[in-house]
Amino acid sequence: MTNQTTHSDVRDLWPALRKGFRRKCPNCGSGSLLQSYLTVRDTCTVCREDLSHHRADDGPAYLTILLVGHLMAPLLHIVFVAWRPEPLVLFTVFAVGCVTLSLYLLPRLKGAIVAFQWARQMHGFGDTA
Repeated sequence: MTNQTTHSDVRDLWPALRKGFRRKCPNCGSGSLLQSYLTVRDTCTVCREDLSHHRADDGPAYLTILLVGHLMAPLLHIVFVAWRPEPLVLFTVFAVGCVTLSLYLLPRLKGAIVAFQWARQMHGFGDTA
């Protein structure tokens, strides 16, 4: 069986996810994972880990929509029922809140997805040759 990973090939998932969420290299935790808002670097500037194998695609956007929707929708309902603010005030506050939360989460979730792929050695991250 040639596809079995040895003990030395195992990468810890949760530390990698924490590093990725902080937008740091999942290998060393020091180098920047992103070179701009959402562009992943080809290699880490510190440890030279090859990061070009990532296939994040639309995953970060889907997760961002899922999280923001599940956080803001109940909050919107609670605020509306408890205080009955004016519709324009309610719309303005929640529109700004949704946009701000989305812009905050999107690069962090992209980093976490790239780190997940790195930790699970997906899409060429496990190739040692």
